[in-house]
Amino acid sequence: MLGVVENQSLPRTAAFFDLDKTVIAKSSTLTFGKSFYQGGLINRRAALRTAYAQFVFLLGGADHDQMERMREYLSAMCRGWNVQQVREIVAETLHDLIDPIIYDEAASLIEEHHTAGRDVVIVSTSGAEVVEPIGELLGADRVVATRMIVGDDGCYTGEVEYYAYGPTKAEAVRELAESEGYDLERCYAYSDSATDVPMLESVGHPHAVNPDRALRREALARGWPILDFHRPVRLKQRIPTFSVPPRPALVAGGAQGGGGAGPRPRV
Repeated sequence: MLGVVENQSLPRTAAFFDLDKTVIAKSSTLTFGKSFYQGGLINRRAALRTAYAQFVFLLGGADHDQMERMREYLSAMCRGWNVQQVREIVAETLHDLIDPIIYDEAASLIEEHHTAGRDVVIVSTSGAEVVEPIGELLGADRVVATRMIVGDDGCYTGEVEYYAYGPTKAEAVRELAESEGYDLERCYAYSDSATDVPMLESVGHPHAVNPDRALRREALARGWPILDFHRPVRLKQRIPTFSVPPRPALVAGGAQGGGGAGPRPRV
């Protein structure tokens, strides 16, 4: 039962959440396409292509090949973008774009895990500049996210330093468990995608949320709980239900290498 407070004499525990279509109803990165267009970072053609990618993502999820194509497209698109400008655009539009698409069920789960004394960690393939502010908005304790290499001019080079995807997510979970003393057998994980099976099977309490076909088959075969999140709601409309004060989101995972877009991991 989630609401039971953890015995403080036992090893620490955490709940690991995928972000897109698990905590929020859309792709976190693609949601900012219109804002990046208005900010002059992308042209109209790129904005339309981003909107189409969002539609495909929502229609049926994305398999490994689609995710790879999306990664290559987004990496090429953001080459030359000024990182500070990206952060400013995300900060200015975060509440208008992300707050309305947070699943009420996910917000309740985050609150319950915090009440039970568990850390909440967002583990997302989206970029750190997008995921970190969303993590802070949600009150997450830590964030694992993709990081792009930034050149001396403060702009993205188009190369990826750390890609938080598939098995890499599971590796980040294990690294955090080791550094933070989490007992993975007593930890929880939530995702909508079969690409996150390695992360889900690394904890004792995996959950499939709005699962794609492949993950639904996997969850049924393994007896994993399947959750249906379908009520997006603004956090301020949930007050006082969502009463846990926001905690600063800390980047975790993939500490090796230089030139990352986000602050270095604090784990």
